[in-house]
Amino acid sequence: MNSARILYVGMDVDAGKIAMATIDRFGTDELSEQVIRNDVASVKRYFEKLKETGAEVRACYEAGFCGFELVRRLLEMGVRCTVAAPGMLPKKPSDRIKTDRRDARTLARALRNGDIHEVNVPTKEDEAIRDYLRLHEDMKIDLKRAKQRILHFLHRRGLRYTNGNNWTAKHRQWLKALELEHSLEQETLNEYYACVVELEEKCERLAARVEEIAGEDRYVEPVRLLKAFKGIGTLTAVSLVAEIGDFHRFATAEQFMAFLGLVPAEHSSGNKRRLGGITKAGNSHLRRLLIEASWHYRRYHVESTRLTKRREGLPVALVSYAQRAGRRLNKKFVRMLFSHKPSQVAATAVARELSGFVWGAMTGKIA
Repeated sequence: MNSARILYVGMDVDAGKIAMATIDRFGTDELSEQVIRNDVASVKRYFEKLKETGAEVRACYEAGFCGFELVRRLLEMGVRCTVAAPGMLPKKPSDRIKTDRRDARTLARALRNGDIHEVNVPTKEDEAIRDYLRLHEDMKIDLKRAKQRILHFLHRRGLRYTNGNNWTAKHRQWLKALELEHSLEQETLNEYYACVVELEEKCERLAARVEEIAGEDRYVEPVRLLKAFKGIGTLTAVSLVAEIGDFHRFATAEQFMAFLGLVPAEHSSGNKRRLGGITKAGNSHLRRLLIEASWHYRRYHVESTRLTKRREGLPVALVSYAQRAGRRLNKKFVRMLFSHKPSQVAATAVARELSGFVWGAMTGKIA
C-alpha cells in the first residue's frame, strides 16, 4: 500500500442512495464524485476500486437514521470509517445551498482537515439494548398521553375527579363507575381505559426486562455505582452505560456536560459576555433522563431505606461521594429557587452538575 497517499471519502447517506466525494491528501479539488445505490454490493464495489489504487482509504458519514450498519460494513472491508456528529461540521455562514453532493464534499474536506467530531459506535449488543430502552421510554410516553386523553375527554363533558390525585386506586374506581349519557360516549371511555390498562401492563413487562438486563455481567457493576446517586434508577443507569460506553473518552467532566448539551450557549464579544440557554447538543435522550433525575434533589432528607439498600456493599469512598453530591445539588436547587429562578432552569442546572458527579464516579475521579 502506498502509505504516502491517502484518499478521503465523504458520504451523504440516504435510504436509497449514497452521494460519494473522494479527495486526496494534498489536492484541493475532488478526484471523483458519484452517486451509488445504498446496498452492500454497490458500496463494496466502490471501495474496492479505490483500494486498487494502493492508497489508504478513509471514509466518514454523518450519524442519522441509517444507523451504524454502514460503518460496520466498511470496517469489515478494512476501510477506516468514522461517524461524524451532526451539527458539528464547519460551515460557512454565507453558504445557503444544500445538496447531497455538496454535503459529501464538505464531509470529505472535514475528514481531511481533522474537523470531524466522532460519534461513539456501539457494539451490536449495546445498540440492541439501547433500542430496547428507548422502546421502554416510548411506551411510557404513550401511556402518559393515553391517560391525558381520558382526562381531556372527561373534562370536555364537565367531569372532574375532586377527591384526590388522578390515577390512584380511588380515581380508577371512580372512572369504572362512571355512566355517561350517550352509549357511544361510554364506549369511547371504555376503549380509552382499556388502552391505558394495556400500556400499563406492557410498561411493567418492559421494566422487568430492563431489570434483567441490568443484572448481566457487563452492566451489573456500573449500574450499582450509578444507582448510588439519588434519582438515578435502573433505567437511567443502564441507559447511561449503554449509550456512553467508555466514560474515559471524556477527558474532563466539562466535556461530558458539553456532550450532553447541558452547558450554556455563549455569545461574547469584546468586554461583554452573554450566556444563553443550554446548547441542547449531543445526546438528547440522556439529557432528558438526567433532568428528570435532577428533580429528586429539590428536597433533601435523610436517605430513604431504598437508597440506603442500594448503597450496601459499595466502596465507602463512593457512598461518601454520592452523599456529598446529594447535599451540594440540593443546596443548588434551593438556592436557585430562592433567587426566583424558574424551577425548570434550576432542574437543568442541577442536571449539569449531576452529570459531572456521574462522570467522576464512572472514571474513578471521586476525590
